[in-house]
Amino acid sequence: MTIIIDPQGSGISGNMLIGALVDLGADKNKIKEITEMASKDFGGVETTISKINKSGIDSTFCSVKTLDSKHPHNHGTPYKGLIEKIDKLNDVLPEEVITKSKEVFKVIALAESKVHGKSLDEIHFHEVGAADAVCDVIGTVYGFYLLGLNKEKIIGLPISVGGGRANTAHGIVSIPAPATCEILKGIKFMGGPVDSELATPTGCALYRVLCDEYLDFIPNIKAESIGYGAGSKDFKHPNVLRIIKTEDTKKKSEINVLETNVDHLSGEELGYLYDRLLDAGARDVIMIPIFMKKNRPGQLIQVICKDEQIENLLNVLFEETGTLGIRISPKTHRGTASRKFIKIPVEINNKEYKINFKIGYHNGRIISKRAEFEDTKKIAKETGLSLTEVREIANIKVREYLKNNN
Repeated sequence: MTIIIDPQGSGISGNMLIGALVDLGADKNKIKEITEMASKDFGGVETTISKINKSGIDSTFCSVKTLDSKHPHNHGTPYKGLIEKIDKLNDVLPEEVITKSKEVFKVIALAESKVHGKSLDEIHFHEVGAADAVCDVIGTVYGFYLLGLNKEKIIGLPISVGGGRANTAHGIVSIPAPATCEILKGIKFMGGPVDSELATPTGCALYRVLCDEYLDFIPNIKAESIGYGAGSKDFKHPNVLRIIKTEDTKKKSEINVLETNVDHLSGEELGYLYDRLLDAGARDVIMIPIFMKKNRPGQLIQVICKDEQIENLLNVLFEETGTLGIRISPKTHRGTASRKFIKIPVEINNKEYKINFKIGYHNGRIISKRAEFEDTKKIAKETGLSLTEVREIANIKVREYLKNNN
């Protein structure tokens, strides 16, 4: 299955995404409950989701009303403080929802950091209230989770960003706003079709994090269902975001592989390079021992990445290795298995721990079930058991869970 997010007609925002997901079948009552609960520490919101007609298109509108706009955590909330509060939602939200939501806020914070020339520690969410932003981000990611779209391939089409100018906390700025422009670096977008802001920073950050690939046109697909999420503004054209759920006609995905040979870096330098490449957006980094000219031992460094990360990763490789050449294998085909993440309570030494598992599927059958390393490592340290013993206990529990829930 492939999911297509289509913001070509009238841009994208968090509440438009929520509306489109509900239109596709996500439970609006659960989304309302989660968004109102998640935003309590920021002043709270009232979420109302209802059907509406936008210039002839039957769609779903998510209205978000902040209950206490003067709440001290609503405007001027520091980035780190916001993340800490989101982490505290782990008892009511799946770990994957929290992780993805934090990714979205990091994208926004990094954009604000770049635009204003400040560090992440200095970034505050002031342009849009934190309550509204938390509602939009967590509501959208949770909606994806409810529909199981987190396991599917997501394709994004070019975004219409609108045009003109807008009043902000920093004065009058051109549309798209500076933060929006920064978030959309490397992604195609277009101005128009109206003199108004159509793409919000929150909507664009969600789009960036959720999409696996960006295309100019809809690929060869069979549409199964279509959801329309309405925007709050009224124009002569339908102000809606479209999400298309499709039957996939393409069983392979595409990746890019960058690689170079080095023989002069120390173990510490290779470790640092590994971390830098992952931080710069690499999907995976592989370092293979090889013998080079004159029988010198070296490393073959391979980096797997998406299209929009190629330039950034090339810069990192050149800067950190001093290599004079990097091979690029674009559009390499790969077969992929679907996956989902579950959290299972496991009792060890009369104490309950929660362990995250990654479950892999192929042709509807489970092919792998692995406990998250960081979870098992933490338990091993706390209990004094070996890592192997903790993994054996975790494997027993996940097999029991899957037997009773599949």
